[in-house]
Amino acid sequence: MPRTAALKPERVPADSKPTLDMFTKNIGFTPNMMSTFAASPIAFNSWATLLGSLSKALDVKTRDSIGLAVSEVNGCDYCLTVHSFTAEHMAKLPANEIILARMGHASDPKRDAAIQFARKVIVTRGKVSDADLKAVRDAGYTDANVMEIVALVAMYSLTNFFNNVFDPERDFPDVAPAGSI
Repeated sequence: MPRTAALKPERVPADSKPTLDMFTKNIGFTPNMMSTFAASPIAFNSWATLLGSLSKALDVKTRDSIGLAVSEVNGCDYCLTVHSFTAEHMAKLPANEIILARMGHASDPKRDAAIQFARKVIVTRGKVSDADLKAVRDAGYTDANVMEIVALVAMYSLTNFFNNVFDPERDFPDVAPAGSI
């Protein structure tokens, strides 16, 4: 059960409204997470700016796979439903790749290295080993790409933590717990 109500359109703070309206137009509806997050224009608009900037990092399959891996580690059921949906419908990842990403892997070796590294970043709280850093670099990622992976982990963790705290009502299809995939 949600711990706070998603805002009705007339209750959205004026400073959040343009950002929320843009998401609603682009997505075709207003996800509950966003209408809840919009209660804080500072937090919401900062997150939206980060999301927009990081949408240019890496490729969509890698970004969505990192989102799945991080959300799985952080136990964010809301984000797992969102990222599973977007991975299938926007990134065009097949079901087996979505499952692999949730488990911290991919069939593509380069994407696999990025996902494994992202998972290590979240599990170790950034205290990755020299071998972890070498593995992602050896897969073809530059230091700038590694920084983008770390930023993606942080951004996905932000929404994971937000959703774990406030537990907005899910508006995407439920997914099976990782233990049953």
